[in-house]
Amino acid sequence: MTDTDTGLVPAPRRLVRLPGPGPVLDERSTIDAGPGTGGAARLLRATLGAATGLPLPDAPGGNGLVLRVDPGVEREFGPEGYRFRADGGGVRIDGGGPAGVLHGAQTLRQLLGPAAFRRAPVAPGRSWRLPAVAIEDGPRFRWRGLLLDVARHFTPKDGVLRWLDLLAAHKLNVLHLHLTDDQGWRVEIRRHPRLTETGAWRARTKLGHRASPLWDPRPHGGFYTRDDIREIVAYAAERHITVVPEIDMPGHSQAAIAAYPELGNTDVIDTTSLTVWDTWGVSRNVLAPTDNTLAFYEDVLAEVLDLFPSPWIHIGGDECPKDQWRASPTAQARMKAEGLADEDALQSWFVRHFDRWLAERGRRLVGWDEILEGLRPGGSLAEGAVVSSWRGYEGGVAAARAGHDVVMCPEQHVYLDHRQAPGDDEPVPIGSVRTLEDVYRFEPVPPELTGDAAAHVLGAQANLWTEVTEDQQRREYQAFPRLAAFAETVWSSLPAPGARDFAHFEQRMRAHYARLDALGVDYRPPGGPRPWQRRPGVLGRPIEGSSPIV
Repeated sequence: MTDTDTGLVPAPRRLVRLPGPGPVLDERSTIDAGPGTGGAARLLRATLGAATGLPLPDAPGGNGLVLRVDPGVEREFGPEGYRFRADGGGVRIDGGGPAGVLHGAQTLRQLLGPAAFRRAPVAPGRSWRLPAVAIEDGPRFRWRGLLLDVARHFTPKDGVLRWLDLLAAHKLNVLHLHLTDDQGWRVEIRRHPRLTETGAWRARTKLGHRASPLWDPRPHGGFYTRDDIREIVAYAAERHITVVPEIDMPGHSQAAIAAYPELGNTDVIDTTSLTVWDTWGVSRNVLAPTDNTLAFYEDVLAEVLDLFPSPWIHIGGDECPKDQWRASPTAQARMKAEGLADEDALQSWFVRHFDRWLAERGRRLVGWDEILEGLRPGGSLAEGAVVSSWRGYEGGVAAARAGHDVVMCPEQHVYLDHRQAPGDDEPVPIGSVRTLEDVYRFEPVPPELTGDAAAHVLGAQANLWTEVTEDQQRREYQAFPRLAAFAETVWSSLPAPGARDFAHFEQRMRAHYARLDALGVDYRPPGGPRPWQRRPGVLGRPIEGSSPIV
C-alpha cells in the first residue's frame, strides 16, 4: 500500500520507503536511455527539462536517470509495467516495454512535486530531491480510455493534444474520438469532400438541454485535416496512447445525409432539405440500407484505416430509429432480399457488413451494445468484434459470455457529462448525480462474470459527451477530478476493487490537485464550482435515473 506523502495517482501496486536520503536532480544529472527507451527520454527532456530548466543530456553510465526495458518486468507486470527505484545512486526505471518506461517516467514527475508539471521553471537554479522509494507497478486492464465527443462541440487540434497529455499523466492509454454525429462531421475524407465542406458546420446551437428555449446563434463547426489526424495519432503514439476513431452508422448520421442527400431514405423524406442538426437527442434521419450507402462508407473507412493504425475501429451502431425503414419500400425490399425478419435484423445486417469488411483488413469492429441486437438465430459477429457496454453492464455481460471482448462504459457510472453533485450550482445539470466517490467505486468486471468470460473485459472507458460542454474549460470541469478517480479504478490492482479506500484516495488527491493546478486544469474543486464555473439560467435535465443525451 502506498503512503499519503507521495500522493501518487493512480496508486501503484507496491511502494517501499528506502533508508537514507533520496537522489537529487541538478545541472549534473543526465539520462542513460537504453534500447527502446528513446521516447521516454525525449518526453522527460521535453517535460522535466521545461519545468526544471535542467538540460538532462544523454550520457550512458552518467549520474541521474537510467531507463531500461527489462523482459523480467514484462513477465511479472506486462509490457506497461515498471520498476522504479530512487536512492543515493540515482533513479532507475525498468519497464516491461517502452510503455512501461514511460509510465515510470510519469511516476517520476509526480514524485518531484507539482512544479514538475509546469512548462517553465518557477524557481530557477533549485535542485530537485526525490524521496527514497522502490515501486513495482503495472496496470490491471489493457483498455483504459476516455471518449471525447468532438462531433457535438468541436475540440480544435491543440485541445486534443492537451487531452493526450492529460491522459498520459494519468496512465490512461486509449483516446476514443467520437468524430461524426447528427450535429457534425469532423474528419476530412478526400473522396467525399462535402462531408466537411457542408457536414462540419451548423447554423446555430441549442444552449443546454434540448428542452431549453435558449440558442447560441453563432455558426459552429470545424474538422481535422488528414495531416491534423496524422499529427494527433503520432503525438498519441509517442505517449503510448491508441486513438480509436468512431464513424457513426447507420444512426446518428444526419450531418452526412445533409452533405450527401442520397445516403438517406429518399423514398420517405426529402433529404435535400436536411441540414446539420442544431439540437440534441436522436435524429430520425438515418442511413438508407442501399448498396450505394455501403460503398460510400467503405470509401470513408478506407481513408480512416489509412489515417488510424488502431487495431480497433468504432462504427457506433447505437440509437438507430427504425421509422423511416418501416415506411421505406427500398428498406423493406432489402429485408425481403436478405431474408431479414424485422428492422432490428436490418440494422444487424448493416453492422455485420462492416464487421466482415474490417476483419478482412485486419481490424476489429467496435460498437455500442446495440450491435448485439437483431442477430439471426445462430448468427454472430466476427470473433474479434468488441462491444462498448453503455446501457449498464448487461450488454457487456452478454457479449463476454458469447466470447466477445468488452469495454465497460456504463452511463450510470462513468458518463462524465453527468452532474457531479446535487444542487443548483452545478452547471447545466445532465443525467444522474455521479460524485467523485461514485466514479472511484466503479468496478469494470461485474460479479456475474467469472473465469473466461471475465477475461473478455478488456477494460473500461469514461465517456465525455459534449452537448452541454461547449469549450475546453467546461470539458475539464466535467472530467476532473473524476477522471483521476477513474484512472485509479482501471490501473490499480490493489486494494481489491470491493475494498477501495476512498478516504486514502482523497488524501492523495490533496497532492494531485496541486499537480492539476500546475497543469492549468479547470477542475471542479472539492467544495463545489467556482462562480465562473456555474451556468445560471441554462436548463439541464436534473432527473435521477434518466437516460443521458447521446
